[in-house]
Amino acid sequence: MKIKSSLLFILVLFLLISCDKKRVFDEYKSVGSAWHKDSVVSFDLPQLDAKKNYNLFVNVRDNDDYPFNNLFLIVSLEQPNHKIKVDTLEYQMTNPDGTLLGDGFTDIKENKLFYKDKEKFTQKGLYKIHIKQAVRQTGKIEGVALLPGITDVGFRIESTD
Repeated sequence: MKIKSSLLFILVLFLLISCDKKRVFDEYKSVGSAWHKDSVVSFDLPQLDAKKNYNLFVNVRDNDDYPFNNLFLIVSLEQPNHKIKVDTLEYQMTNPDGTLLGDGFTDIKENKLFYKDKEKFTQKGLYKIHIKQAVRQTGKIEGVALLPGITDVGFRIESTD
């Protein structure tokens, strides 16, 4: 009986993974139980086809310890020529009643947050993504030193084909 259930689990897992045909890159890094304001999460991107367009996403896993409605991020795209494109982004993380947005059946929710669409990577060499949190409490200049409830930060690239 255990063998049948194990085989069924592997088959379902394989089907779920193989259905994600647009995925080019999808990686997460843990930030622990709270994301420090000086902690930068970085990803080295794979070599991408310069002729294709890609959609880019920031992925965030959070839980009920997240105390804010929104999430502010500073996302930097470092090009091979060392030029850096910086964007300050705001995402809604909760419903009006305070429940977390995102996918998941437990208290951990996964959010796929749109970053850029139809982006081209025309230069040869290594592209890097750097993500840091920039959450501030209302009326305060200093950022939140430890942002609770964010457990993992990821980056995803999807083909537009």
